[in-house]
Amino acid sequence: MNTPLPANSSSVPAGLPPKVSRLRLVLALVVLAAAVLLILRGWQLPPFDGPLQHTDNAYVRGRTAAIAPQVSGYVVEVAVKDYQQVQRGQVLVRIDSRIYAARVEQAKAAVAAQIAQLENATQAKRARAAAITAQDAALANAQAQLQRARVDLARVDELVSDGSVALRERDQNLAAHAQAEAQVRQASAALDMARQDLRTVEVGRDALVANVEAAHAQLRLAQIDLDNTVIRAAEDGQLGEVGVRLGQYVTNGTQLLQLVPAERWVVAHFKEAQTAAIRPGQYAEVRIDALQGQRLSGRVQLVAPAAGSEFAAIKPDTTTGNFVKIPQRIGVKIVFDDAATAALLLPGMSVEATVDPGRLAEQKR
Repeated sequence: MNTPLPANSSSVPAGLPPKVSRLRLVLALVVLAAAVLLILRGWQLPPFDGPLQHTDNAYVRGRTAAIAPQVSGYVVEVAVKDYQQVQRGQVLVRIDSRIYAARVEQAKAAVAAQIAQLENATQAKRARAAAITAQDAALANAQAQLQRARVDLARVDELVSDGSVALRERDQNLAAHAQAEAQVRQASAALDMARQDLRTVEVGRDALVANVEAAHAQLRLAQIDLDNTVIRAAEDGQLGEVGVRLGQYVTNGTQLLQLVPAERWVVAHFKEAQTAAIRPGQYAEVRIDALQGQRLSGRVQLVAPAAGSEFAAIKPDTTTGNFVKIPQRIGVKIVFDDAATAALLLPGMSVEATVDPGRLAEQKR
């Protein structure tokens, strides 16, 4: 006997009802499509490869200056506190200056001593110059006496030839002439000796001039060390944590505190394909999470000369193993139009940056 089959047995699936299966299929397709779109947008592939270049790999940057003393000593005053705003020239820390002040006085005394020696040498030079003048006059007088002796001797020779004058008188004139010649030689030698004395004094004086300059240099160095016992802010900015304490002994180069100037900028790391259209001067916009999503306008100032991997301490080696092409990142420096608002940012903050290659920073939409 044949058992009758249930009606419409082929149209009733085992498991979930048909409407539920179709709904789940649609939801799966929607989720898959959304995931694909997110991937395309993240990699800025079509249809999301528009003219605007966007990246969330961007950070606020600023200069951080480590403040350290140039002299050693005990800290006698800490004039600032953590995170304090300071002005250029403001006193931050004082180091015990008594030793350095004494060195300044010692250097001043050394300068005075060298100047006194130089003045003595200058006076000696004047005396030697006067001696040269006197010896020069003595030589001129001796030469005049020699000339007179020559004339007298010539006259006596004429008189001796005709018998008018005795030979004895001629001998006396010969002796006078020889004596005059000796006096000329003596005066000339004395003049040469005086000139040598002057040269000796001048050489010694030049050395004393150098000693005076060296003493002045030592005084300047001592004064610099004394001035460096007072540590001042080199520019306006905000301090970090003040690590130095009253009574602490610090040495040359010991880091005492950090100063962060108000200047801020953004370094955005774009993929290498994006930077093909990025040029200095283009309009840029930065979204700041720390300012509740506020957007700041700016411009591209510089594009890095190489990919970030080239500046790494250890560069990747692509010559061994299996090679996988990884898009490199290239840094782009963005400066803000509103420096006052940019000063509210802190170095290290994460931001999102967008560059419009079709618009210069001076142009308005």
